[in-house]
Amino acid sequence: MQAAIYGLAGPQLSDEERGFFRDADPAGFILFKRNCESQQQLLTLTDALRDLSGRADVPILIDQEGGRVARMKAPEWPAFPAAEAFARLYETAPSSAIEAVRSNARALGLMLAEAGINVDCLPMLDVRQPGASDIVGDRALGADPMQVAALGRAVLTGLRSAGVVGVIKHMPGHGRALVDSHLELPVVTASEEELQVDLEPFERLNWAPMGMTAHVVYTAWDKARPGSLSPTVISQIIRERIGFDGWLMSDDLGMNALQGDFGERAAGAVAAGCDVALHCSGIMEEMVAIAAAVPAMSAVGEERLARAMATIAEAQDGPSFAECVDKRDQLLALA
Repeated sequence: MQAAIYGLAGPQLSDEERGFFRDADPAGFILFKRNCESQQQLLTLTDALRDLSGRADVPILIDQEGGRVARMKAPEWPAFPAAEAFARLYETAPSSAIEAVRSNARALGLMLAEAGINVDCLPMLDVRQPGASDIVGDRALGADPMQVAALGRAVLTGLRSAGVVGVIKHMPGHGRALVDSHLELPVVTASEEELQVDLEPFERLNWAPMGMTAHVVYTAWDKARPGSLSPTVISQIIRERIGFDGWLMSDDLGMNALQGDFGERAAGAVAAGCDVALHCSGIMEEMVAIAAAVPAMSAVGEERLARAMATIAEAQDGPSFAECVDKRDQLLALA
């Protein structure tokens, strides 16, 4: 199994993609708006990915956060609120906010599972900071690390109850970035003491099954390399200080925060300590370069992946999609 997750170009697998994925045997796949046209089309696609991989539990990821980050769009699928809605409610009614975000996450999970998607890149545990880039903005669960952790825990619980694995991101924290890492490389000059605020939600939820790194330079830890490519950040901060032992993926290798060709980016992420390199564009030329550069996943990475996907079996009977949405909306109305 190759230490890579790949995107797809369109709503169906092409013959070229089938051949490439069969040979490369990637760890998983990630879907975007271009891959999601209708419920039946999406279910056909996810079934095809499972058949191709030969693994019933192959990770099929999506970024379905709510608000401005949603790959499955209305009117085919319902819209969900941005994280900021739950953060606002938490200010006046913390327990109601926790229940609302848990119900929202279960509804999200039920919707994804019905389409054959088993991993949601959520919750985002980046602590919102004043004056930072809006790339975090209303996607954040708040500006207080304990609040972010409390709401993030409820998101993980809600997703798991529906049979979907959550991903905590962006480790060790993207909230201080002054620029968008999709466009350029953020450099965070905060002190070790200041960065403890960013680490706290990840420390509290270090038991999460999956995590994603940040393409951010933290000068307190590594002046030369972004977190996704830094052995220091991954080993000493994410693995040791935070105590995260889940399956760790890089953020998207196609973001302009990174330099070098795609093979170098992917090999660098895995060499730095990521279990798997994430590539989202679905561009075949880039995927071929990555496949030539990244190794097979380590035995430890395979064990972490198996442990993460085993949590799907913890899906529980409970409120329906409509009941979860109704409960969420009643609670959000309190704000």
